[in-house]
Amino acid sequence: MSGVYLDYNASGLVRPEVQAVMAEALADGGNPNAVHAAGRRARARVETARARVADLVGADPTAVVFSSGGTESNAQAVASAIAAGCERLIVSATEHPCVAEAANASGVPVEILPVDVNGVVDLAWLAEALARPGGRALVAIHHANNESGVIQPIAEAARMVQAAGGWLHVDAIQTAGKIPVDMRALGADTLTLSAHKLGGPQGVGALISKDGAPIIRTLHGAGQERGLRAGTENVPGIAGFGVSADCAARDLSEAMAHAAWRDAAADTVKAAGAIIIGGAAERLPNTLFMAVEGWESPQQLITLDLQGVMVSAGSACSSGKTKPSKTIVAMGLDHLATGGVRVSGGWGTTRDDWERFAAAWVEAYAKHRARTAERQKADA
Repeated sequence: MSGVYLDYNASGLVRPEVQAVMAEALADGGNPNAVHAAGRRARARVETARARVADLVGADPTAVVFSSGGTESNAQAVASAIAAGCERLIVSATEHPCVAEAANASGVPVEILPVDVNGVVDLAWLAEALARPGGRALVAIHHANNESGVIQPIAEAARMVQAAGGWLHVDAIQTAGKIPVDMRALGADTLTLSAHKLGGPQGVGALISKDGAPIIRTLHGAGQERGLRAGTENVPGIAGFGVSADCAARDLSEAMAHAAWRDAAADTVKAAGAIIIGGAAERLPNTLFMAVEGWESPQQLITLDLQGVMVSAGSACSSGKTKPSKTIVAMGLDHLATGGVRVSGGWGTTRDDWERFAAAWVEAYAKHRARTAERQKADA
């Protein structure tokens, strides 16, 4: 790819190893539910991938249900919790839209778990909410925010939820492959992943459940995925998912080391006037979320893109829409909500990429301020 690509939290570049295994699966063909040789080879690819995905998060392969992506898996998790008797939903204020909207569309009462100025969920509020009457609760907290990269205290929340007899759902789509993720240590009842955040293909995800967590099917038909997700499996995509999970586990220490490059870039843009969102909290090593007041996100993105630097305004589900960042608003930083820029590296990112971004942004911001000063002088 030409230019500097720093939008891995939206979608990672597909790894060469993934492209190779997907090409093999496409060339070989075969329905994984057929008993002939081609079908058995396809089934072997699916089950190998299932084991690799499970290994990435310390789960049992039999707990992995493949899907079309994170949105479907998150919706299935919410539906399963409600079917299991959850009568109210507690969703973090900075949760991904696919979780928040699935909760809102469920018809079950939804409460919003607030976050502090650093974007960390308020555990004291959660404890009080769980103690209130109202029935069994599903609590949805993503492991890390997709915009700010702020990592949530999942294990502490899990202890509270378990003590109250609730169900904890963790969207770990942004954390897997960037920091260690152990489903059992986190204490999640259900956890979701998405291949394209790991350098795998788009359109493939997984719902992973704890032993005994009852998952219901939301797509009806034949008995694929142990009867939990009807439809012929996407063998090339699933095979690619498995390889991307394997590569992500292999490269985990390298991914975590990117924090030093991120921090150096943050120091540079901060010195020029940027405010780092969530900078005082523990964050993903690959993620920098920043803002300046008075310079809209789309203007920043276009200016950087013209310089060959590709970043985003935040969630890819909201990019291109001139509306405030939900994450920034939830943190009480409304004055910065329309000026956010998310920079996120991945397996193909280098130190030079981060340095090029920082230099490009500083130059662009200096020009923006000069133009603004000229306009103000002309209007005076």
